[in-house]
Amino acid sequence: MTAYEWDERIAYLRNTRWLFYNDDYLEFLVRGVWKIDKPVKLVDYGCGYGYLGLKLLPLLPEGSSYTGIDKGVRLLGEARELFSRLTYPSAFIEGDIETIEIAREYDIALSHAFLLHMTEPERILRKMRNSVVNGGRVICFEPHWIGCMANFALEGAAQSSIIPLGVLQKLYETDAARTSKDGNIGMRLPILMSQLGMKQVGCRMSDRVNFLDQHMDPEGKEALYFALREGGFAQEPADLVEMVARLRQRGLDEEEAAEQAEAERRLAEIFTSSSWLTGADNMMISFGIVED
Repeated sequence: MTAYEWDERIAYLRNTRWLFYNDDYLEFLVRGVWKIDKPVKLVDYGCGYGYLGLKLLPLLPEGSSYTGIDKGVRLLGEARELFSRLTYPSAFIEGDIETIEIAREYDIALSHAFLLHMTEPERILRKMRNSVVNGGRVICFEPHWIGCMANFALEGAAQSSIIPLGVLQKLYETDAARTSKDGNIGMRLPILMSQLGMKQVGCRMSDRVNFLDQHMDPEGKEALYFALREGGFAQEPADLVEMVARLRQRGLDEEEAAEQAEAERRLAEIFTSSSWLTGADNMMISFGIVED
C-alpha cells in the first residue's frame, strides 16, 4: 500500500461506481432539477480518476470545464490519461484538500463519496462553498450507510439474521464518534449546507436498484455479482476471532461483536452468483446555492 491507499484501489473504484446511478437520472438532475443551461466550470474535491467529470460533462452545455483535485498520484495519472482522449477542457491538481487553497472561480463544487472520509467534513464543505462564485452551486454525492444496508433483499434468507440493522446503526454511530468520519453523512449534508448559509438546499437519492436476476444474461449477471462483492457486500471475514476483536475495538460488546461477525459470515456463505438479490446503495445527492 502506498502512502495514499486509494492509489492502490483504482480497480475497485472503476468496478463499483456504476452501481449507483442510471445515466438518464443524472441527465434529469442536470436538466430537470439543477436546470444547467449554460457552460459551467466544475471543481471536484477528491476527484479520484475523474468519475464525476466523465459522467457529467457529456450532459452539460458545450464549453463546460472540469478541474479535479486529489492527492493520489496514480489516480490523477489515470484521470489525465482518460481525459486526454476527450475534447472537454480539463485540469488536475495534486494536493491535500485539507490544506490546499482553491480560488473562488468555479460555478459548481462537487464531491463524490469523499466527505465521509474526512475527519472535519464541515470544514471541507465550507472550503467547497468558498470556491464557488456567487449564485453557483455545491453538489455532494455522499452515502447513507444504514439506509444502504436496509435496502437489500436476499431471497431465501431471514434479513435480520444476515443484516442486523440495530447493531449496524450502533456500530456506525460509534465509528463516527471514534474516528470523526461519518458514513451516514449523506443525510446530514442538507442541514450542514443550510447552516453554512446556502439557499434553495435540496436533496435527492440515487435511483439505481441493482437486481441480480437469475434470468438475466450470464455476462451481465457475473459482472453485477462481482461488482457487489468488490463493493463490500457479503465479503467473507478472513478470521472470525480477529473480526470479533476489531468489532469490539469499534464499540460493540462481546455478544454484539460475535453476533455481527457470525451474521457477516452467514451472509458471505449464502450469497452466491446463483442468488436472487435486489439492492439499492442509497447515495444521497445534496445541493445548495451560494449567495453572498
